[in-house]
Parts: sequence; C-alpha cells; structure tokens
Amino acid sequence: MEAEKQTEKTAGNPNTEGTTVQTDAPGQEPGMKLFAGDKVLWIIIAALAVISVLVVYSSTAKMAYDAHTARSTAHFLRQQLLILFVCVPLIIIVHKINSRIYNHLALVAYAGSVLLTLAVYFIGATTNGAARWIPLGPFQFQPSEALKVATVLFLARQLAGRQSVIDKLRIIPSLNPLRWKRPDQRKIWREGTWPILAPVLLSCVVIFPAHTSSAVLVFFASWVMMLIGRVRIGELMKLLGLAFAAVMLAGLLNLGRSETAGGRVETWIDLWTKPQTEKPIDQLTDTERSMIAIHNGGILGEGAGQSAMRIEMIHPESDYAYAFFVEEYGIVLALLLLLLYLWIFFRAIEIFRRCGTAFPGLLVLGLALLITCQALLHIMVTVNLIPETGQTLPLISRGGSSTIFTAIALGMILSVSRQNDEQSHDMPKSESIYEK
Repeated sequence: MEAEKQTEKTAGNPNTEGTTVQTDAPGQEPGMKLFAGDKVLWIIIAALAVISVLVVYSSTAKMAYDAHTARSTAHFLRQQLLILFVCVPLIIIVHKINSRIYNHLALVAYAGSVLLTLAVYFIGATTNGAARWIPLGPFQFQPSEALKVATVLFLARQLAGRQSVIDKLRIIPSLNPLRWKRPDQRKIWREGTWPILAPVLLSCVVIFPAHTSSAVLVFFASWVMMLIGRVRIGELMKLLGLAFAAVMLAGLLNLGRSETAGGRVETWIDLWTKPQTEKPIDQLTDTERSMIAIHNGGILGEGAGQSAMRIEMIHPESDYAYAFFVEEYGIVLALLLLLLYLWIFFRAIEIFRRCGTAFPGLLVLGLALLITCQALLHIMVTVNLIPETGQTLPLISRGGSSTIFTAIALGMILSVSRQNDEQSHDMPKSESIYEK
C-alpha cells in the first residue's frame, strides 16, 4: 500500500516561512533509508568498487609471483575486498551524520591531521626517500590523505562563517614585514590571512616534503573553493603569483622532494623532445610502459587477465591503474571510467545548487574537486600529458588510506545530498552563498 505523504508548513524559522516540506507517513522517519542521498552517486561508487576488484586482482600478478613475497593473487584480492568492506559501512555511517556536525568537528579534524602528518617525519616509515606512513601493526596509515579532506572541511567552515563580509576582506598582507605593525595590515592578518589563508598554506607546507603533487592538489582545490566562496579576485590572483614564486624558490633551494620532482620534469620533457624508438625495454620509464599498455589495449582491450605490461610496470595496481585498465578492457570502457569521475563532480555541482547555505555547498564542491582532480592527474600521467605525480586512481588503485578517506569524502557529499532531500539544513542568513 502506497505511503501517504503529508505536507507541513514550517513555523518559527524566518528563513523557511511560507515554504512547504514533504514528510513521510507516520512510522516512516526521514533519512531511515540505508542508502539515502543522491542515487546516481551511489551507483557510481558501486561501479568504481567493482572495477577496483577487477584491477587489483589482475594487476597484482607480478607481486604475487615474486619469490620475495611468497603471496598469491588471492592474498591481494582479499586485502582489497577487506578495504572495500570497511569502506561501505563507513560511507553509510558518514552520510547519516548531518553536515552541522562536520562543521563543529572541522577544527579538531584539521588540527589532528596536521599533527599526525608532522609526526610522520619523526616516526613514520620511509619509502623511496619519502616519509608518508605511520606503521600500525600490519597496516600503514597515511595522515596526508586525512589532511587533504580535513583542509577542505576546515576551509569550508572558515569561508561560510564570513560570507556577509567575504567580498570586502583582503587575505594577502603586504610583503614588507616593516608594514605588518600598521593597523590596516594587522586587520588583514587578523580577518583574512590567519583564518582563511594560513590553514591552506600550513597544509601545503606540511604535505609538500613527502608528496609534492598532493600539496599542489590541496592548493588548487582550496583556491577554487575560495573563488566560489566569493574571495576577491585580485587577492586570488596575488595568491597564484606567490604560490608560483614559492614553488620556484623551493626548487632552487632543493627543498622537500624538489630533486625528485625536477628529475620527473626532465624525464617528461625528454619523452616529448627526444626520439624514443630504439630504447631497450629495460630502460623504459613507467610512463612509457603505460603508453605501450594503452596502445596494446586498443579499442576493446586484450581481455581480463591478459595484460602483458603488468609484468613490466612497477606499480600497475596503483600509480598506473588506468593504463592497466585500458590494456585489459580497451579505450571505450576506459573513457566510460573517466566519465564516472567527471560525473562525480557534475553531481556535486547539482547538490551544491540545492544547498541554501554556504558550508555544505562549499564542502561538497571542495571534496568533489579533490576526488575528480586526483583522478585526472593520475590519467594525465599515464598518457604523458604531465610529469609523474604518484597520485592513485580514487577508489580503484590498491591502497588503504587513500581509499578510506575517499570513501569518507564521498560519505560527506552524500550527507549533504541527503539533507537536501530532507530539507534539514540549518539556514542561518549570514552563511547564505546566494545573498549577493
């Protein structure tokens, strides 16, 4: 028997006066569905999880038959399934929490993530010259993945709370330290630099020594969030110039992994400018191997489990998962996979448009930017459009921390979508992103 809907007028809230909302019939509480929120996004998540199982199971053959590991492909399959089984209930739990709770927890999450990321440089495990993981028994935790999500969360809170004055604020102080004691400069530091810009720069500085591309990703997502959050264009242009100068200075002083990044840029330039036709296979870079894999895949692919280049590539299950997918399943399905990531962002835009307040809207777009841009960086590396970054393919590449925090980010997006459907967002006027 079809449930009857009741229409109730909201009362006591000046922002909802005169509007109507839909409530379920008695006995059916809003939000009691197990999978609430944007249904298309749930389907995309399910599709990516299935693809992840296929990619990891086949791409880990080289690791499984390595005499030093003494593990089978079933071991890595079970490991990936375990991570996905953790992620599914995690997404369900996270998307049931109202966004106002995330607003309250933003500062704690950000501060904790910064401290843990700093701790990695003292107690973390180092691989390939970079300290990124904290050992937790048989598992390794990568705090920088948590910091990426926490930065977006905290910045969304900071921007949302200043929407009534954001278009008047300056966030870039004078570059002359002698002027910082002037009243106008102290006001800039107090009202714009410390609350909005400093958290982003701190995150980038903390992440930069171990993972340069992740720092760039956080900066870009934050910059776009500030643009959408109505920070003055002139201030954002200054910020871009200062960021470019900072990157150049870091390279000149060989800070962080600048030497590694410089080598990757040189390799990338060589692949575009020098002939590569007579190079021995043992001298090929992983990017060249990935392009060979894409060529082998052609339109329809070699077939599941038939990849030849998985034996040659160093990390087909993580850093080059997309190229491996093209080789086995072809460019047609690979383009559909690319569209799934772009679809996440377009769904986020739709969710954003339905938000009546700034915080949930900015949070959704910031998190979607992180996921989609990370996927695009990964894909552009495989076809040599940009130098190697080490970015994994979200929800598909083998890995724990990246997959778990991608799941948390998707859960937050679904949480906002669920509240849009239930019309349960707080509507303080000072946060409205559509005021002006």
